[in-house]
Amino acid sequence: GALMGLANLVPGISGGTMLLAVGVYPQFISGVAEVSTFKFRPRVILMLGYVAVAAAVAIVGFSGMIAMALDQFEWGMYSLFIGLTLGGIPLIWRTLKPADRVSMSSALVAMVLMALLATFDPDRLGGSREPGVASYIMLAVAGCSGGAAMILPGLSGAYLLLILGQYRIIVDAVAFAGDAVRSGMWTLAFESLHVLIPVGIGVAVGVVGVSNLMKMLLTNYQRATLGFLLGLLFGAVIGLWPFTQAVLPQVGDVVRGVELLTPDMAEAVDPRYFRRVAVVPSLWQLSVGTAL
Repeated sequence: GALMGLANLVPGISGGTMLLAVGVYPQFISGVAEVSTFKFRPRVILMLGYVAVAAAVAIVGFSGMIAMALDQFEWGMYSLFIGLTLGGIPLIWRTLKPADRVSMSSALVAMVLMALLATFDPDRLGGSREPGVASYIMLAVAGCSGGAAMILPGLSGAYLLLILGQYRIIVDAVAFAGDAVRSGMWTLAFESLHVLIPVGIGVAVGVVGVSNLMKMLLTNYQRATLGFLLGLLFGAVIGLWPFTQAVLPQVGDVVRGVELLTPDMAEAVDPRYFRRVAVVPSLWQLSVGTAL
């Protein structure tokens, strides 16, 4: 559960892969699917409770550290994320081999889908921090995507949140709430609920829906499903290129869902939200990034 929680804080790491790696993935999928049909066996409830509580503790305890590391050492962190993503490939490959036409075709489709996702502009998909119906819907969609990815080995929930432009909004809200709780300032913690409630609802829908879907797919279409998961792992790397350069926002740009109408608005944009473009790394960066 703790590994699953930490995985969903880091773009590129799959919570489902962590469950698969420690040998509890089939039980977890079956347990969630069973509970969603209103069957409540004590053993299943206890197992799901252990996983959920451990994941929640890890998320609250480490979200601030992850956010700080991304601010201070972004290209190094993303190099690490790429390695962690590629590290999940042998796990699925051992289950899948020998490969056949069905599994490889599924993998290719998944890679193409991930490449298309990487071309999306998160700013134009939403990401405003201002409360409103549109932002709540986007947060719920992000939560549903994250919950689904939490169950799918090889698909990173945090990566999908990045693509949807909601990653920093959610991580910052969790970190703020965690700091407030640890300081005993419960009133401040409640200020994050306008973000956390729609995300939580979306996560629940995603986890339940995908658990039932995965149980069916792995039972009836195992090789095609595993091939698709393998393709998701390879394709996720496309959107995690670590060596980028910030581009100063200009009047007319859209940042976090807000159009910049004046030079003052452009100058006021937080550097964390500058658009970034890929660059060629220095030899030192390439060496350190490869090592990570």
